[in-house]
Amino acid sequence: MNGKLLIVDDHKQVLKALIQLLEPEFESVTGISNPNQIISYINNEEYDVILLDMNFSAGVNTGNEGIYWLGRILKSDPLAVVVMITAYSDVNLAVRAIKEGATDFVVKPWDNNKLIASLQAAFKLRQSKIENKKLRNRQKQINRAIIKQDCPLIGKSKAMENVFQVIKKVARTDANVLVIGENGTGKELIVKEIHNISCRADEAFVSVDIGTITDTLFESEMFGHIKGAFTDAKEDKTGWFETASGGTLFLDEIGNLSLTMQSKILTAIQNRIIFKVGSKAAIPFDIRLICATNKNLPEMVSKNLFREDLYYRINTIVIEIPPLRDRGEDIILLAEHFLKEYANKYEKYYLKFSSKTLDQLMKYTWPGNVRELRHTIEKAVILCDSDILKPEDFIISHSAQQSYVRPKSRTLAEIEKNALQIALDNNYGSVLKASQELGIARQTMYNKMHKYNL
Repeated sequence: MNGKLLIVDDHKQVLKALIQLLEPEFESVTGISNPNQIISYINNEEYDVILLDMNFSAGVNTGNEGIYWLGRILKSDPLAVVVMITAYSDVNLAVRAIKEGATDFVVKPWDNNKLIASLQAAFKLRQSKIENKKLRNRQKQINRAIIKQDCPLIGKSKAMENVFQVIKKVARTDANVLVIGENGTGKELIVKEIHNISCRADEAFVSVDIGTITDTLFESEMFGHIKGAFTDAKEDKTGWFETASGGTLFLDEIGNLSLTMQSKILTAIQNRIIFKVGSKAAIPFDIRLICATNKNLPEMVSKNLFREDLYYRINTIVIEIPPLRDRGEDIILLAEHFLKEYANKYEKYYLKFSSKTLDQLMKYTWPGNVRELRHTIEKAVILCDSDILKPEDFIISHSAQQSYVRPKSRTLAEIEKNALQIALDNNYGSVLKASQELGIARQTMYNKMHKYNL
């Protein structure tokens, strides 16, 4: 093996015998007889395996000295792999050593082959620990990069200042959070910000869109399964709860859960354990749970569509994101941000808004909220022919010309026409995609467009 071995034993003849036996098995073997030198040695050199005697004082066989130095070693190097060795065979002592963090336990006089096999296994464990640390560090960097790619939280309105204050207060805790708000208000950005400034920022951030998971696959996706659990289970699968352990689990659109699945989620977060499909082995997990929805959960509870006990489990803290129409000058701040983003993306670096354009953006009600604003700015940047974005460069409904007031009742025809127009705008004029968004046939979409002169 290419690893480095440190042997600690106060019996010099035993130490010499171990060095002679193990030198051919390792890249280097170092022996010391004084345990007080251990920390100095491991601080100056990185050892893959440490073979540690459990007793150093004459007439002492309690193993306490070895346990003490085991603790000192692991405190200095949490990834250290330590194999304990003693002349006193005691099952209770072996169990205690393993509980305290030892990798294995060897009794003197040792069997040469068994000792070498134990140390080889310990060396492989050390390699695995180092590789896992590298992978976790790489995953942390990826998580940070993913979160930083999103639009930053932008806003100076009173409504958003209140939201930011709550985020700062709740982020450093592990309290369950429920984020509510209309579609397109930026709920996921809020969730990522909570994770990003939390104590779990360096751990996994797992986002799950509940609406995309069918009931039949729900348990497999959330809790995992073992090979052979069902027809298509060709290998073991790790679920989202286990993947997110140590970090944050974000359940988006929690209001779309069926009652059956609500019960399974509730059981998991109450007991803090999961069972993979096809397995009876309990797997503990440690997550920060954040949920989001655009639905009225209290109303769903009153109609027996959402479990009351689950509702109170997930809403320790509720953060309500205001719609864009209630955020005043934030509309301009966001518009300027998106303009800069897309001007750079499409290499139209000198684009600016005209004063009339800014006035129009402020007056529009933005039913699609920040998401609609982003798409509107991108389309305008793509289609404009000059360095000044004018009102005619924007594809938004005629209601943009009027300040927001509480909407009056409209006919069904007016509502239908408006829905068609929004769907077309959201999908860049694609009739197929707009019809899919509305859940109607493409021919029906054409017929209605003809009916309303769209």
